[in-house]
Amino acid sequence: MTTDDQIDELPDDLNPAGFVGAYLFPDNSRRRWPGVMYLGFAAIIAAVYFLANDAAVVNAGWLVAAVVLAAVGLFSISSGWRMTVDEKEALVAAQGAVGFAVGHASAQQVWRGLRSRPTWRVLCYSAEEPPAQRGLVLVDAVDGRILEHLVEINDEADLESAAG
Repeated sequence: MTTDDQIDELPDDLNPAGFVGAYLFPDNSRRRWPGVMYLGFAAIIAAVYFLANDAAVVNAGWLVAAVVLAAVGLFSISSGWRMTVDEKEALVAAQGAVGFAVGHASAQQVWRGLRSRPTWRVLCYSAEEPPAQRGLVLVDAVDGRILEHLVEINDEADLESAAG
């Protein structure tokens, strides 16, 4: 095969043209399982340190590794929030928060705070063409509360009408 014959292409599982159905965002509660595994490894490493500390290969590094793994495990478990609000429900909640009829909108999953609480960041535009308003709404993915929202005049609409 020559260099002229080589083409860049996506693998079948990443090709959006072959995608069928709605995308399901993974639930953050999946973080709990690795957390439990980290705690298990931390317990094993700590047991080796305390039971075989006279061995040549066992030193204080084993105890440090056990403490770090335990801390990471506790963080993984504590940040494993169960999401009860999906992106469609977040879009509906955002429409209620901005106070105008929403045309185009998109939702992005983000995390807030030290314990990584899942949050939907929803960007929405009013239904006029071009949109006169835009809004940014943060919706808690655990309980559906509106955390923050901002509504403003869409300056891009002024630029489009001036250019066209």
